[in-house]
Order: sequence, then C-alpha cells, then structure tokens
Amino acid sequence: MARFLSRFSSLLIKATAPRRTLPAVKNSLKRVRPFYTNSGLGSLTRYDDTAVEIDWKKKLTPEQYYVTREKGTELPFSGIYLNNTEAGHYHCVCCEAPLFSSETKYNPGTGWPSFYEAQGTCDRDESNTNILRRPDNSLGSAGTEVLCRQCDAHLGHVFDDGPQPTGQRFCINSVALTFKPTSK
Repeated sequence: MARFLSRFSSLLIKATAPRRTLPAVKNSLKRVRPFYTNSGLGSLTRYDDTAVEIDWKKKLTPEQYYVTREKGTELPFSGIYLNNTEAGHYHCVCCEAPLFSSETKYNPGTGWPSFYEAQGTCDRDESNTNILRRPDNSLGSAGTEVLCRQCDAHLGHVFDDGPQPTGQRFCINSVALTFKPTSK
C-alpha cells in the first residue's frame, strides 16, 4: 500500500508541475503502436487490439465472435451455408471482404461448407485473394489455419485432400461467412 501511495503522490506532483514544451523536431515524430494478434505476431499497420475487440463484440453475435475472434469452431452439420446451392459469393462476416465463390463450393461430407479455391486465385497464386494461411498446431497436429486478410478473422482450416484442379479443401465455418447471391 505504501508503494501505491508513493507512486500516486508522485503522479500528482507531476500533474501539477508546470509543463515544458519539447522542441518542434521531437513533437513532430509520430509513434506507431503495434497490434498483437492471439498468436503473438505484431503488425505496425493495425490498431491496438483492445480498442478493436470492443467493436467486434458489438458488431458480431456471440457465436460469430467466438469463431472469428477467438478461433473457435461451430458444430459440424449445423451451419446455415452447409447445404446452400445458390449462385453467389461468400464474404467475411466481420469486414465483408469477398472470400469464396459458389462455383468452387462442394460437399465432401465433413459437416462444414467446403471450397476448393479462394476467390481471386490464379494458378495457385493467392496473392490477390482475401485469405491468409497460417500454421496451426492447436489441435495437436500440424494444420493450416485460414484467416481473412483484411481483418484477421479466423475462418477455418485448409487441407490437402480436396478435389481437382487444386487438391485443396477449405473447410470454413458458416458463422464466419455472409452470402450475397448473384443478381439474375
């Protein structure tokens, strides 16, 4: 308690002391605050995680928040897009970035919507897509997590047991997606 009072009184003294202005050169420098994801990787282009997290809790349902922000998984065979056969595009539920086309959707019987290719892929080059791949060892075995490139939302995982032409199976949680049908 004494340590607390000592620090508190020193803060009061500093607050009441006259302020000195720094030279113009030092005042013009901007500080960049790194953003740290759950995996501990820092980014100098994003905002502080605590400020962003509050907005996600307001925007998303509790299940969407659990899956996309806390890297959860919905129950198999429970997603609203599992059996969707309409033509259109699947977008990130958090930021509306286009992720997958219904033309690449198929049903492997796993219980989650699956796609063999991300929207914007050109000859296995995913640099023009809105997805990122990240190694994931959280389930006890080596896997690859799929994230939204725009907002770092957890979408699902990708496996190498999909159909041709890619051999990929993007196993994506329905609650991480919104669907926009193609206008006829």
